[in-house]
Amino acid sequence: MKITKVEAIPFSIPYTHPLKFASGEAHVADHVLIRVHGEDGVVGHAEAPPRPYTYGETQDGIRAVVETIFAPQIVGLDVFDREKIHARLDRTVGNPCAKGAVDIAIWDVIGKVLGRPVTALLGGYTDRMRVSHMVGFDDPARTVEIAQRFKETYGITTFKIKVGRRPWTLDVAVCRAMRAHFGDAVDLYIDGNRGWTAAEAARALRAMEDLDLLMAEELNPADDVLGRRWLVGRTKIPFYADESVSRPAEAARALLDGAATAISIKTARTGFTGSQRVHFLCESLGIENYIGNQIDGQVGTMASLVFGAAYKGTAERAGELSNFLDMSDDLLAEPLRIEHGELKIRDLPGTGVVIDEDKLSRYRCDR
Repeated sequence: MKITKVEAIPFSIPYTHPLKFASGEAHVADHVLIRVHGEDGVVGHAEAPPRPYTYGETQDGIRAVVETIFAPQIVGLDVFDREKIHARLDRTVGNPCAKGAVDIAIWDVIGKVLGRPVTALLGGYTDRMRVSHMVGFDDPARTVEIAQRFKETYGITTFKIKVGRRPWTLDVAVCRAMRAHFGDAVDLYIDGNRGWTAAEAARALRAMEDLDLLMAEELNPADDVLGRRWLVGRTKIPFYADESVSRPAEAARALLDGAATAISIKTARTGFTGSQRVHFLCESLGIENYIGNQIDGQVGTMASLVFGAAYKGTAERAGELSNFLDMSDDLLAEPLRIEHGELKIRDLPGTGVVIDEDKLSRYRCDR
């Protein structure tokens, strides 16, 4: 099954409210729908969410690199020649979300050609995952209110709390309010998006030692090499690397350098192929990992679910699979439904993504 065409379709869907965190703020999902066409009319889909404040990619940049650099290099190749495809994509440095989306779309084609769900081709461990929800910067009362609504409406009992503000006591107050309200009925963890210094993060963690946090993520920049190593060495809970590990080699380096003790896997930046390599690295070393979220829409969330459910190590932890709920609309023909705190795989060939063409026409911004 040869690749005949690759499309990069930009679309914009507003969020229901601004999403605020230490590295940036998002008001609109300016994403890109990647379509890989195969022979006989088979089409694979994936979502590329640009994060200029994290990886330097933009909507226009992803569209340009896919259409003008990647497409000419892979059109004509067989979708099963994945190593050859990646060798050509990797001639271009950076662009993790563009590469990840092309990879996922190719896997979608492979699943459709074989008539099998991609999650079964990857590993087939389970058909569902528990869901974790991310809450952005807000005051303690409002954060508790949001979490309570998600718990009651969707059954979600794991929450990631965005931290990294100054003074750091603002975020400690939020975490304390969450634990005081919910007690041990929920799991909590924090993500700093590199907002604090190592010293600030150490003080904040010390102030939250009694809150039974699951883990901490990217509390200070990984480029603060000695400060990061000092902080990780003094942290009593797993310290996850996320945006600092956009490639498998970076994940290995972070673990070997003492910059992290666990790894967040995001299919949005490593696709399925790169995510496999990261997961197998962690599995071989006995390192924890979980499925993270890049404020993906429902197309991207389906990809995260497909990968996370495929393996025991990722399926055992709640994955960040709910932030599509912060979007005012989406592109799937049949919207995702979180029930009893879980999201289930769709028993369809490929990734299970079926695009609502009317919605795509409404939200695409290239016409």
